[in-house]
Amino acid sequence: MKKSIGSVLSSLLLITLGSLVFAVGAEGILVHQKFILGGLYGTSLLVYYQTDLFSPAIWYFLFNMPILVIGWIFLSRKFFLYSLYGVVSLSLFAQFITVNLVIENQLYAAVAGGAICGTGAGIILRSRGSGGGLDIIALILNRRFNLGIGKFFMIYNVLLFAVVFSQYQPDLVIASIILTFISSISLEQVLALFNQRKIVYILSEKHQQILDTLHTMRQGATLLEARGGYSGKPKQMIMTVTNNLQLRRLENRVFDIDGEALFIVENSFNVIGSSFGKRKIY
Repeated sequence: MKKSIGSVLSSLLLITLGSLVFAVGAEGILVHQKFILGGLYGTSLLVYYQTDLFSPAIWYFLFNMPILVIGWIFLSRKFFLYSLYGVVSLSLFAQFITVNLVIENQLYAAVAGGAICGTGAGIILRSRGSGGGLDIIALILNRRFNLGIGKFFMIYNVLLFAVVFSQYQPDLVIASIILTFISSISLEQVLALFNQRKIVYILSEKHQQILDTLHTMRQGATLLEARGGYSGKPKQMIMTVTNNLQLRRLENRVFDIDGEALFIVENSFNVIGSSFGKRKIY
């Protein structure tokens, strides 16, 4: 029960913090520069600029209502409730935050706005929900039609910026594309900040000694059956998952035991299950 309550509070805190950061970037930079961000919030900005009705926050809230209904039908209730909280939080912050970060240079503003909004979106996505928008549609299309989430966002943003290009000066369109690109990079960096792992494969004649050392390091491991490509001799390969901080220590321990060991490292964006992160249920 305590774990469950802690998990809920943690997700709500992440959604709140992420929504606040995103709103500061959107209201402090994007609106003042007339930038368009990719995704549904970018669509809200475009409609606001074209109609001068309501505000981007209200448009974002209105656009999300039918999407949330679809999410209620096709995705889990827990994910829906978290996402509803995310939409309300982001909309309220964006509606009532009035700040101008006063960045006059258009390129600098695009970089700063993309970094701030991407960081906020990444913090939200580290929770068990989302900030609404196209995430829900992308997840449903991926689940039902195996359409890649990244591919869906790319198609939508290409169509969005085609409309923007027909309405605005090329300089503003290019700055908005740079903004969206920086935002995507920032989002990925936030998601990978604590999730990135290193998969290590170790091939050594002294595999048992290495396993004993891994045990003292509280490092889990799995033995894989291998066979020499030329000799045909059976071998034992060790597979373990570690992080950047432990990697060099692990490497030193292995080569202290066997200077002829083969030590292979692969990057992994995320590892879930066992003692690692829990799987998000949509």
